[in-house]
This record gives sequence, structure tokens and C-alpha cells, in this order.
Amino acid sequence: MYVRKSRLLTPGPTPLLPAAVHAMAAADRHHRTSEFRSVYSGVIEDLHYFMGTRNGIGLFASSGSGAMEAAVSNLFSPGDEVVVCVAGKFGERWVQIAERYGLDSVILRRPYGESVAPDDVRTALSVHPDVQGVLVQSTESSTGVSHDVEAMGEIVGHTDAILVVDAITGLGSSTLNIDDWGLDVVIGGSQKALMIPPGLAYCSVSEKALKRAETATNPNFYFNLRKHIDAGPRGDSPWTPASSLILGLAESLRFVRQVGRDRMVRNAQLLARAAREAAGAVGLRLFIRNAIPAGAVTAIRPPEGMDSSEIVRAFRERFESIIANGQGSMKGQIFRFAHLGYFDFHDLFATVAELEMILQLLGHEVELGRGVEAAQAVYLEAVASEESGA
Repeated sequence: MYVRKSRLLTPGPTPLLPAAVHAMAAADRHHRTSEFRSVYSGVIEDLHYFMGTRNGIGLFASSGSGAMEAAVSNLFSPGDEVVVCVAGKFGERWVQIAERYGLDSVILRRPYGESVAPDDVRTALSVHPDVQGVLVQSTESSTGVSHDVEAMGEIVGHTDAILVVDAITGLGSSTLNIDDWGLDVVIGGSQKALMIPPGLAYCSVSEKALKRAETATNPNFYFNLRKHIDAGPRGDSPWTPASSLILGLAESLRFVRQVGRDRMVRNAQLLARAAREAAGAVGLRLFIRNAIPAGAVTAIRPPEGMDSSEIVRAFRERFESIIANGQGSMKGQIFRFAHLGYFDFHDLFATVAELEMILQLLGHEVELGRGVEAAQAVYLEAVASEESGA
């Protein structure tokens, strides 16, 4: 108990890939050299593989919220009507960005822990035929809920509207067939499944969406989508890039190719299922209700009468493990730990074992090993399935 390693178990930032950390240490390259341009263009190419799209990709030195703002500022004009799906903190961020750029928002709001149904989007588009876009999260990391963006893409695709998806946590932890599903804009961030620090955002943009940029009148400069999309394949960037992060990203994307993007998603989904089974085995309830559970993060209610902040604090003080509390109105009501990116079953077994001990130390009766056993069962089932070729 006297030697402790600090471990990130949050849905962002996530554990860093060691090879990426080493690459970032060699960041004394000028960004306008042929050597760096080769790295940059390779990153754009590998992002196409990671995202699974033929659409243009823009890469920004910003957090994911920068790419969210880029989508709104480039593709819409003041007074445009948009449907905004709100089922958590980051859906509320869409509302704030849309308001700042003068958009008229039709808000589809669901309680935290639930998701907006595709039929709600269909109805909204029918009632508001002039809607220019639908803004949604693929994964709402504040609640552990996923939206059915495949069904939404089918619905929006029959209209002139564009579908803008914040997949900052969803990419690499859930299946997103961007081109086949008609997801016009899909946004990601570096500190999630791509296993490097915060500071890079990227987004894919369909031709349907880019045509909007030709007539949209909202102002933009640094976050000009067309400039970033056109410059990337040449190994260039409109403005000074975050060189160290791009070098790290190149290594992370190389790792994704080695593992395979579908296997990265399967890894997260298996860990998520194991986390849910473990929570139930120790008598805890999931926060999610009537929705698709996220592959990136699991949100769990504490025992009755216990503040989740106690569990979050105990993880840090006893094991130097950093998990996430609820956000906003959910603080004290849920705790969240992630399982995406550079995270494996060894990490999950340890996290569940720590949770069992913490609950017992906080006075909640737990049979030690029950949660770990539940997670082990998911692992063994997966091994048997793979070995049988099922």
C-alpha cells in the first residue's frame, strides 16, 4: 500500500499510449519541413482509417469543443433552424454554441440517463420542415448513454438538413459507419480513444455539408473547415499545428492499425458489458434508463444514502485511481469510470476489485470477489467465442 501508481480511469483524458509519449518528447521539428509534412499527411490518412470514412477531414489544435464550434460557424447562418438533441451536459453545450451563433434551436430534451429517440427527430423534422441541421452526441459521456445515430442518419438523409454528430467519446468505442449511415459531420478528440493528451480535435465533413459552407454567413477564421480539409492531405495546416501532439497521434494511429479499429471498438464494448455486469453483481444500479449503454464509460449510482463523491475520493486517496463524479446536477448522484482506448481487462479487474473494497470500507455490505467474478465471466465467454470462431 506504500507504492502506488496513478491511474486515469476517466472518460477523458484516458491512459496514454507509451509509444505516443516517447514520440511527443521528440517534438523539436519545424512544422513547415518535408519531414513533418510527411507525418501530418500520414495522420490525415490514418484518421480516415480510424474513422472509416472517405469524407474530408479537418484537424484542429483545440479541444473537441473547437470542432463543435467549427461545425456551427461554418455550416449555418444566423436564423437557421436546427434540432438539438439534449440528454446530458454535452447536448447542452450544443444549445450554447447554437445560441451564440444566432441559430433558432428546436430542443428535444430527455432526462439525464435517457436518450432522444429517433422518432422524436422524425417528428421534429416533420413539424419544422425548414430545419437545416440536427445536432446530437453519439455518446453522452456525462451519463453513459448512446444515441441511435444510425437511425437518425436514415431519417435526416431524406431531408435537406445535415446531421452533425459529436462523437468525441463515441469514436473508437462504438460502431459508427459514417458514410453508410449518412453522418454528415462527425467530431472527435485526441484525449479519448486515441490515447494522447487533450489538445487536438478532428472532424469528417460530407460534401453535402461542405456545400453549406459556401453559403453560410456566420463568421469563422481559425476554424475554417475548408482550409483545414484542403491543407491536410498536403501535409500542411492553415495555422501553426500542435506539433508534439501530432507526433504522438501518428503513433497512436499506428497502434490502431495494428490492433484494428473494429477490434478497438469490440474491446471497449466488452469492457463496458463486463463493467455493467460487475456493478449489478455488487448490488449497484446503473444510471442508464431506456437507452443504449455507452461503450466508452459506465455511469453507476452509489448505494442508497451515499454520496458518489465519497467513492470518487476513496478511489483517489486509497489507490491513486482517478474516476469521474457526476457532472452538473448529477454530482454526488453517480460515479463514472471509462474503458476505452489504452484500457484492458487487467485494468478493469483491478478497478472492480478496488470498488468492492471501497464499498465495504464505506459501510456497504459487499461479498468480495462477486464483481470481479462477473467481469471474469464476460472475459471467459469472449475468449471461448473467439477460439470457437463464433
